[in-house]
Amino acid sequence: MKIAILGGTGPEGQGLGMRWAAAGHEVWIGSRQAERGAQVAGELNALLPASAPRVRGAGNLEVTEAAEVVVMSVPYQAQRPTLETVAPALRGKLLISVVVPLQPPKVSHVWVPPAGSAAQEAQQQLGDSVPVVAAFQNVSAVLLKELDHVVECDVLICGDDRAGKEVAARLSRDAGLRGIDAGPLQNAVVVEGLTAMLIGINKRAKIKHAGIRITGLPDDY
Repeated sequence: MKIAILGGTGPEGQGLGMRWAAAGHEVWIGSRQAERGAQVAGELNALLPASAPRVRGAGNLEVTEAAEVVVMSVPYQAQRPTLETVAPALRGKLLISVVVPLQPPKVSHVWVPPAGSAAQEAQQQLGDSVPVVAAFQNVSAVLLKELDHVVECDVLICGDDRAGKEVAARLSRDAGLRGIDAGPLQNAVVVEGLTAMLIGINKRAKIKHAGIRITGLPDDY
């Protein structure tokens, strides 16, 4: 697939982009500054196997226009202005939200935005022409860039669009993770909130890679 990652210059976006490129997808790194997107794309290419498709970088609008699937990985405070910039190019495409509504300085405290979750706010802003799915919020950015590392974390996928959730599950597998259907988009409030909890666990345990696993599922789930 052709995947654009808005905010792909951040740690989570870089890690996911590397994993998807290594799996054979065409990845575009988006940024408010096109030069920054191109710079990070070059840095990722230097880390990827020679056989992987080359990652490309540009401004957020340009990468959105080039993509089939768009992944939003910006800080919560940047979500609304970023979507305003790319909204016309998003029509008819899937948006996967990795955004978590953290409120500095208390980023280990769960904060619930007015709409219930960042993903729901994105859906309200974009309307019915753009299905929004929430996924990948709880995965350690530190481990994603280590391509040989098995990340012991499940991806909880929330959304009202069945086809969109299936795409997110496929991208989870391609990143070496297990995607689990966690219900409708309104459940994203729980998944997003888990990230704040994991930040607190990391801090208290002095680690950087706490994750979520769902037990009791069959091995071939």
